[in-house]
Amino acid sequence: MQFSNRTGSQQLNPIALSQAKALNRGDGIRSLNDSNPTRHGLGLPSLGVYAAEPRGPLPAREALATFLCQRGQAVSSEHLYLLNSTSQAYSWLLKLLCNPSDIVLEPRPGYPLIESIARLESVLTMPYALHYDGSWFLDIAHIRSLLEGPQGNRIRAIILINPNNPTGSYIHPQERARLIELCRKHGIAIIADEVFFDYPLDPIPGRQRFAGESAVLTFALDGLSKMLAAPQVKLGWIHVSGPDQEVEEAEHRLDMIADDYLPLSQIIADQIPDLLQLVHRQSTIVRNRCIENLQVLRTLLEEPGCPVSLLKAEGGWNVLLRFPAVIDENELITYLIDHYGYTGQPGYFFDMASNGYLALSLLPAPEEFVRGVRAILCSVEAILAL
Repeated sequence: MQFSNRTGSQQLNPIALSQAKALNRGDGIRSLNDSNPTRHGLGLPSLGVYAAEPRGPLPAREALATFLCQRGQAVSSEHLYLLNSTSQAYSWLLKLLCNPSDIVLEPRPGYPLIESIARLESVLTMPYALHYDGSWFLDIAHIRSLLEGPQGNRIRAIILINPNNPTGSYIHPQERARLIELCRKHGIAIIADEVFFDYPLDPIPGRQRFAGESAVLTFALDGLSKMLAAPQVKLGWIHVSGPDQEVEEAEHRLDMIADDYLPLSQIIADQIPDLLQLVHRQSTIVRNRCIENLQVLRTLLEEPGCPVSLLKAEGGWNVLLRFPAVIDENELITYLIDHYGYTGQPGYFFDMASNGYLALSLLPAPEEFVRGVRAILCSVEAILAL
C-alpha cells in the first residue's frame, strides 16, 4: 500500500525519540513551553483540563464503539476517528492516500460532492460506471480496465457509496468479492461511504457493510447527521480496518493529520452518548416515512397511461424517476418552477448517461409528497401535449 508524502517523514527526530524512550520507561516529562492554559489553572473550570486526543476523546469513541457493536458491527474504539463530518473524512483520506494529481475512482451516476472535495485537495477523480437493467450493478470490467490502464499506477483508492446516492443501490455480494480481489491485486484502498446503509427500501439479500473488512485496507465512513435526520449534528467518523501492517501504517499517518486539525470539540463529544440514545427512534421514523412514500409513489405511477416510471432503489432517502427523453431535463424543471413552484435536481446533476431523469426525495410529509409527485406527472403530460 502506497501512502502520500503529505504526512512527512516517519522517522522520529532525536528529541521525539528521547521523549518516547522516557515515556516507555515510565518517566514523567514536563514541557518548558506548555501553552495549554487548562494545565495552569487558567481555563474555564466547567470544562476541566484539556488533553489533546487526535482520534477524538476516548470516552466518546468507546461509547460509539459500544453502540456500533450492539448493532452488529465489529468495531474497536482504537480504530475509530471522530471528526466533524464525512466530508471532512474524505478530505483527510485524500491527504493520507494521494499526492497531488493522484487519482481516486468514484461512481457515476453519483453525488458531485466527491469530485468537488477532491479538486480542493488537488486530487483527480476518475469515474467508474454503474449500469441499470432493472436494477443497478457495477461495471467490474470497466473498473478492472481503469486499474490496468495507462493511469492505473496513479490510482490510490476506490470510493464506494453503499448505498449510492442517487441510485439507491447497495454493493451486491458478488460485486464486493470481485472489488476486494481487484483492490488487493493493485494495492489500492477502499473508501466506503455508508451513511445511508440503515435505510433499506427494497434491499438485496446479503447486503453488508464494508466497515470491518479485513482483506484490504478499508476506511468506512458514517455519521450521526443521517442516523438522526439532523444535518446540524456535525459528527462523522472513520473506521479503519484491513491487514494489520497496513492498518498500523495508515493509522500512524492518519494520527498526524488528525493531530494537525484536532477537529472535534469536547463539548460535542460529551453529548455523543445522549445522541446515540436517539438514533433508533429517529432512524425508525425516517425509514418508515421513506417506505410509506415509496409505496404511495408506486401506486401513483401505476395509473393507466402514466408517462413516468421508477428506477428500482434498494436504500437511502431518494429515488430516480424516468420520464420520456424527448423532454429536456431543464425544460421539465423550468416548467415545474413556473407552473407549480417546485424545483428539482435533474439527472445530469449526477452524471446520468442520458437525458430523462429526475431525483425525488422520499422525506416530505405524505400530503406534500403526493402534491409534488402529481406536479411532476402533470408537468410531463403538459409538455408532451405541446
